[in-house]
Amino acid sequence: MRRFTSILSALYRGEQQIDFPRLWRYALAGSLIVVLISFGSFVFRGVDLGIEFEGGTSWEVPAPRISVAETRDALRDTGAADAKIQTLGGDTIRVRADIEDPAGIDSVRSTLAELAGVTDNDVSVTTVGPSWGSEITGKARNALLAFFALIAVYIAVRLEWKMAVGALVAVIHDIVVSVGFYSLFQFEITPATVIAFLTIMGYSLYDTIVVYDKVREVVGRVTATGRYTYIEMMNLSLNKVLMRSVNTSITSVIPVASMLFIGSFVLGAVTLQEFALALLVGIVVGTYSSLFVAAAVVARMKEREPIYIEIAERIRMRGAQSGDSTRVVAADDATLGSAAATKRTSSSRDTGSGSRAATGSGAAAAKTSAGSTPAIPPRPRKTSGRKRR
Repeated sequence: MRRFTSILSALYRGEQQIDFPRLWRYALAGSLIVVLISFGSFVFRGVDLGIEFEGGTSWEVPAPRISVAETRDALRDTGAADAKIQTLGGDTIRVRADIEDPAGIDSVRSTLAELAGVTDNDVSVTTVGPSWGSEITGKARNALLAFFALIAVYIAVRLEWKMAVGALVAVIHDIVVSVGFYSLFQFEITPATVIAFLTIMGYSLYDTIVVYDKVREVVGRVTATGRYTYIEMMNLSLNKVLMRSVNTSITSVIPVASMLFIGSFVLGAVTLQEFALALLVGIVVGTYSSLFVAAAVVARMKEREPIYIEIAERIRMRGAQSGDSTRVVAADDATLGSAAATKRTSSSRDTGSGSRAATGSGAAAAKTSAGSTPAIPPRPRKTSGRKRR
């Protein structure tokens, strides 16, 4: 436990370096498994769309002591025995059915009021036509497409098109995993959920752009040295922004989790619960995708550029000449403004002869200034003026 605490403390201070490229392989396998599970859930379980998307009629009645089975038995004579019945917040019964006939709607309303021991006015009824539901679905789809297009254009202009591709892959990953979570556990997707999905996509992109901006800064300062591959520079950048991403996620999760708990168990606010649940899932998945999906996609694409192929080949040649398989990747003061260093095993080694030469010359200069060589006497000053008589 003490060792774990010391590692977290070092990580928080930026002293613990993480080898992200090594973790990307495991993250890719994990993401692939989760995405396959999500698609499998879409196929076999489907998605529980709210009444706003599918149309129909919904009844809600306060009934803290009535079970779902009792409600279904009471509705058998009304033609709504096959309706979807669920308990909201522990004290509200919601019934959803494809009934548009006014007489049928009033019959279900009266039955629920009698079952709960309340008046008909205490039963809230919401009716949505199929055309309005399809219109809402189309608007939600268009909003997602417009979001993708605007984000792709912005990142391509602000940074570069390869980073736009990486960001969109991460966002699609977040959407598939988040909706797959809703499909797997059969949570209802409502307009509030769609709004939450748009919100978490913005959050995920914010985190991704922070990473991309840092790697662009590092690449601009380090590429000319020819000492690092693009993957290594991405790794250095991720270590620099890691705690910023983690702290941002923690400060976002705490109020969202509080909102979810209060909305679900204290206030019984269904809309608040739907919104907070989608946000909570999206924040966690978005933080993960920024570090392990978006960064990995861009690093693999950039490694295929001629300049980085040439750098990687030079590093490999130097490693082959030295015969050492240990490569030292250092984040030194001169290039990155940090004294941290991380070691990792690879197939090549950068001998760093230039750094040793600079160090040797610096040591020689320090030795000379320390007085190891004889001091040169000062030259006599010239005097001017007439001779004294």
